[in-house]
Amino acid sequence: MAYVMVDIEADGPIPGDYSMICFGAVLVEEELRRTFHARLKPVSEKWVPEALAVSGFTREETLAFDDPKAAMERFAAWLTENVKGRPVFISDNNGFDWQFINWYFWHFTGGNPFGHSSANLGSLYKGMVKNMSQNFKHLRKAKHTHNPVDDAMGNAEALLEMKRLGLKIGL
Repeated sequence: MAYVMVDIEADGPIPGDYSMICFGAVLVEEELRRTFHARLKPVSEKWVPEALAVSGFTREETLAFDDPKAAMERFAAWLTENVKGRPVFISDNNGFDWQFINWYFWHFTGGNPFGHSSANLGSLYKGMVKNMSQNFKHLRKAKHTHNPVDDAMGNAEALLEMKRLGLKIGL
């Protein structure tokens, strides 16, 4: 089992009607050297300008991005090459990130290597410190830039710091 920190950027609130524009993943290990990044061509004509603006890309730029099927196949292959055992999906906002990754995997490859569940980094930290109003973000080292690899890296750093603070996690 291995934890894979994931972050996505999208041009709207839900997959299918809107598109995942890019995503990044980091295998959570001490070195944090194994990463994955993809930019995906939109799957829909619908998009929310304010949502797309978060990614820093224009609609015209996204139209030249990679085919989503090819990107998801590359991500599945990266997971197979880099993860021994079952990969565990974890993110800062798994309610949002998971829905896109899950939909794209099922829609474009017919299955999801992560299975049917995900973990939320923020909830994990709240439980660890036994305080529902606490936030883990002070544990990040990498700047939160909305580049999905940078953001996944910062979240992976936070998870490693949580381990150093006593979280029992098989890493």
